[in-house]
Amino acid sequence: MTPPKKRGAASSGRGSGRRRATPPRTSGGSDGSGTAGASQGTGASRAWGPRNKGKGKPQRAGTTRPSQPTAAPQWPSRPRVDVHDPDGVRLQKLLAAAGVGSRRVCEDLITQGRVEVDGQVVTELGVRIRPEQTVHVDGVRIQLDESRVYLAFNKPLGVVTSMSDELGRLDIGDFVANRKERLFHVGRLDADTEGLLLLTNDGELAHRLQHPRYGVPKTYLAQIPGPVPRDLGRRLREGVQLEDGPVAVDSFRVVDSAPGKALVEVVLHEGRKHIVRRMLAEVGHPVITLVRTTVGPIHLGDTKPGKWRNLTSTEVGALYAAAEL
Repeated sequence: MTPPKKRGAASSGRGSGRRRATPPRTSGGSDGSGTAGASQGTGASRAWGPRNKGKGKPQRAGTTRPSQPTAAPQWPSRPRVDVHDPDGVRLQKLLAAAGVGSRRVCEDLITQGRVEVDGQVVTELGVRIRPEQTVHVDGVRIQLDESRVYLAFNKPLGVVTSMSDELGRLDIGDFVANRKERLFHVGRLDADTEGLLLLTNDGELAHRLQHPRYGVPKTYLAQIPGPVPRDLGRRLREGVQLEDGPVAVDSFRVVDSAPGKALVEVVLHEGRKHIVRRMLAEVGHPVITLVRTTVGPIHLGDTKPGKWRNLTSTEVGALYAAAEL
């Protein structure tokens, strides 16, 4: 006797009229457990998520909301400027003439994308430009205009900082009278102060080097009465009040000392008249002798008093960097 079929069981016979029970489809698909309940629970949780539960038709996993952007915004690129001048000089030739390197080295710099002309990277060797255009190599400004002159002059004692003194005193112009360029001095040194003074015909650079906004530091060696108190450097760094306002040094140190006197180094970016002398006098150590040894990245070196030297292309580039040009 054949036992009766259990109610609700699926029949495999064709004439039973009942279809095999299959698990319902879910948007997440089966997880391979073989049971409908497991498939529903796992797939639904992936497709819906905790925020979509019970809110209608499930969304496909990984989609974005309609209000969200599907791609990063495309910002407009800076328009490219054609720096080529058919009547100009080949870029690599100008760079070589400026002392950047040999013609071959300059060509390699160009093809490697390390040269900019008027803010545009140039990689083609056939580009011609005018010497007055702005050129940077590895971010350093290169002066290509051969008419520009940059000199480091060691001003002697007793020389007036003027290119032509109305009273007929010995001035800077007497030392560079044989040059054809019209030069002017960057900043001033009083007659009793010797040392480094920059001379140039580059007005834009000279203006920036003197402007307090760019804070180009200057270094002085001053001989003062000793002994030097231990807290003098701290006092000068904190600031000294003068009749025309406060002044503070960038750094201060004692270089040498002897009985009754000391040699100190003062670094500051102030440009007021007699500022070093007035500051040291205010703290009770009036200057005996004063020499300026550096202006920004330029050093006096072994240049003799009354002599000058041409700055190298590297030094000129460093000055442009200090002036943010």
